[in-house]
Amino acid sequence: MPTSSASATDSTKSAGGGVQSLERAFDLLERMADAGGEVGLSELSASSGLPLPTIHRLMRTLVACGYVRQQANRRYALGPRLIRLGESASRLLGTWARPYLARLVDETGETANMALLDGDEVVYVAQVPSKHSMRMFTEVGRRVLPHSTGVGKALLADFGDDQVRALLARTGMPAATEKTITTPDGFLAALAEVRRSGYAIDDNEQEIGVRCLAVPVPDSPTPAAISISGPAGRVTETATERIVPVLQQVAGALSEALATRNDA
Repeated sequence: MPTSSASATDSTKSAGGGVQSLERAFDLLERMADAGGEVGLSELSASSGLPLPTIHRLMRTLVACGYVRQQANRRYALGPRLIRLGESASRLLGTWARPYLARLVDETGETANMALLDGDEVVYVAQVPSKHSMRMFTEVGRRVLPHSTGVGKALLADFGDDQVRALLARTGMPAATEKTITTPDGFLAALAEVRRSGYAIDDNEQEIGVRCLAVPVPDSPTPAAISISGPAGRVTETATERIVPVLQQVAGALSEALATRNDA
């Protein structure tokens, strides 16, 4: 029967030697994450190319395991059990990043951070502090809105304008200082400058007297950025010219390391 045949196919090996049903299940989870909300079986079928019976079977299993939940309207959303996995993965990503952040501190003299985009917020997952007596400190686990931070700009630079406007509409754009960008048009202009220059700046926008330089981590498994932050008197325009190439080199090295771990 077709159902038995499809079920057998689900458990066979994929072309890459893995278990096909697992690959398909994770692909559906990623598609749901990209959708950012509820999805229906027909939408998943259209985007994945899988037949509806196969998707229904996989979703039923994911619901039973707690990784997906079915809403009252019979559409599907990511489930609460993924939160624990996501938190553990974020901590692990931060652990992997620490040697690269330490290199940033050694070469720039300033505090280095790694941040991820979690929903509409930026969350800091790792930090190595500067050796200066006057240094910046951001608590690991701290969450901030992206519009007032260098890492936020770096994380959103590749997003489409409509996506950015929708995010800003959800979060609002409260002013942390008098220099915070508080209009969508102003923020989109800042993102265009990030794309042009290859790095982002927080110039007294989150905290007066503090400047931050940030770059995205290319091809990260989840949107990630690294940054350095320090007193505006040290992170000057001249220092920026020296620091940005180091940031970009370290981001590239971290990207390669993450890709190697994924291939292992």
